[in-house]
Amino acid sequence: MKKTTCHNQFKQDILARKQLIGCWAALGSPITTEILGLAGFDWLLLDGEHATNDVLTFIPQLMALKDSVSAAVVRPAWNDKVLIKRLLDIGFYNFLIPYVETEEQAKAAILATRYPPEGVRGVSVSHRSNEFGTITDYFQTINQNICVTVQIETQKAVDNMEAIASLDGIDGIFVGPSDLSASLGHFGNPKHPDVQAVIQTIFDVAKKYNKGCGILAPIEEDARHYLDMGATFVAVGSDLGLFRGVTQALADKYLK
Repeated sequence: MKKTTCHNQFKQDILARKQLIGCWAALGSPITTEILGLAGFDWLLLDGEHATNDVLTFIPQLMALKDSVSAAVVRPAWNDKVLIKRLLDIGFYNFLIPYVETEEQAKAAILATRYPPEGVRGVSVSHRSNEFGTITDYFQTINQNICVTVQIETQKAVDNMEAIASLDGIDGIFVGPSDLSASLGHFGNPKHPDVQAVIQTIFDVAKKYNKGCGILAPIEEDARHYLDMGATFVAVGSDLGLFRGVTQALADKYLK
């Protein structure tokens, strides 16, 4: 048995509003995730909402990132305490919860990631996250080392931003530009001035409460624009987009 206090540097960096550059992992392959992990990104988002991932595909990807400097962040399919419990047990410390619109939903995400009395996480004495029971002080240290970021994707969420961002236990706010622009009446046009103004408001509120603020921006011009606007953790691409782009470019060299 060993006594190794849990420590989550990514959480500390988010709360310190450090600039962190990340990448989306949507292909569900431990090989491609391992390659992303070798690139040196600050964080990688393993997607369970819009990708074909589940608990059994996440585990080999976590194994592939074991020696990587990149922090593994997971996006569950929904803000559901059972889904979150399973992801916690297999070893995720960092969460991006999708489609959070209210203070109550944000509180539910926090509670789902904490053991009692701070939360409602179900207790298993032996699982992958506590190295199958070999980390003896896991239960004393894990609650304060879970990082919860929430995704703001609708006008309703924007209306409740102050209440969400002010909560203890919410470490960061993340903008979903595609869903947000659709909600604001500008489907497919996140660059519309109205959408950009709302994104700036979200970043400003996050800063007001000393929380990190992030966004997905796979086009370099957009990523640098959002960093200039005050974003602190930005995903600058995705494995799916990168693979699609380079394979099409290669084919086009010879087939057109």
